[in-house]
Amino acid sequence: MPLIRPAEKSDLPMVLDLAHALAAYHGDAATLTLPALERDSLGPAPWITLLVAQGNTGLQGYAALCPQMQLQFGARGMDLHHLFVCDTARGKGLGRALVQAALDHARAQGCAYVTVGTDPRNQRVQGFYRRAGFDQIAADPRFRARLA
Repeated sequence: MPLIRPAEKSDLPMVLDLAHALAAYHGDAATLTLPALERDSLGPAPWITLLVAQGNTGLQGYAALCPQMQLQFGARGMDLHHLFVCDTARGKGLGRALVQAALDHARAQGCAYVTVGTDPRNQRVQGFYRRAGFDQIAADPRFRARLA
């Protein structure tokens, strides 16, 4: 089983490639750059927690977590914003290992919950998260204001 660990600067070019591959899988055109990834994962005020799966042949996957808060309850949480496993490493338990590492990290940060979103049509991945202990929650309407 690959080693799951926090990302290091030398991992970022491969994580960038994997993030672009995930975007392409969803039909998006990724605009993430290496400087932005470094700023947001390893900079002086990291925005995300980035975990990587290190195998014998290099990185095989990653998970990115973003902090959340339910202020009215005083409950910290994390959103499992990205989970990606290379095609060649799928079906070997790597996704489960990354999810478990993400849950362990959130627990260590004092979080009460972890959320994750999926494509509504992707029944396979929804089953994966159910088997990993996630419960489906009702979809709340969400709104966004673009700032730039």
